[in-house]
Amino acid sequence: MSINVSIVEDDNEIRESLEILINGSEDFRCLNTFKNAESAVIHIPREKPDVVLMDINLPGASGIECVRKLKDLIPDLNVLMLTVYDDSKRIFDSLSAGAKGYLLKRTPPSKILEAIKEVHGGGSPMSSQIARMVVDSFRRMGISKDEKENLTKREEEILALLAKGYKYKEIGDILFIGVETVRSHLRHIYEKLHVRSRTEAVVKYLQG
Repeated sequence: MSINVSIVEDDNEIRESLEILINGSEDFRCLNTFKNAESAVIHIPREKPDVVLMDINLPGASGIECVRKLKDLIPDLNVLMLTVYDDSKRIFDSLSAGAKGYLLKRTPPSKILEAIKEVHGGGSPMSSQIARMVVDSFRRMGISKDEKENLTKREEEILALLAKGYKYKEIGDILFIGVETVRSHLRHIYEKLHVRSRTEAVVKYLQG
């Protein structure tokens, strides 16, 4: 089965290059492309791609706002930011909006394809540079005593495995539970830790 990808990118050359890359690679298919957030919010919920590649600097609503709207409509949607911006505020805002990964546009094509596979499999792909900035941005976000006490033993087990880089299916196999059960526990973890993404939850756990 191919991984169906939608692209939200206003630069014609970059959008077309990404479409060619995806359609020309085995196990990938470009489902659709969009030049702005407004059209993406209308069509992506109907088409339900496996992964969305999202630019930030779009005409009209930004890519970050587009992620937020799409996640409200499709909570499990896998969004991978692909942008020129490497400042901590945009990274933080993107992940808080619900993006699962963050890559810079200078990332080699082969690495972009690897990241699409990773995010589709439950991972949170980021370049090492971006990952360091994420940790710096959240370094003061330790888990409070009350938050830690609210976590069940199973939720702590899942957080520990997430922090080690395991994907949802791998966590399910280790704990002998289904992937949907893992996702259900994660929703409860997000609520208890007051975070909105896997990355925030892991960093907060590591800093606790």
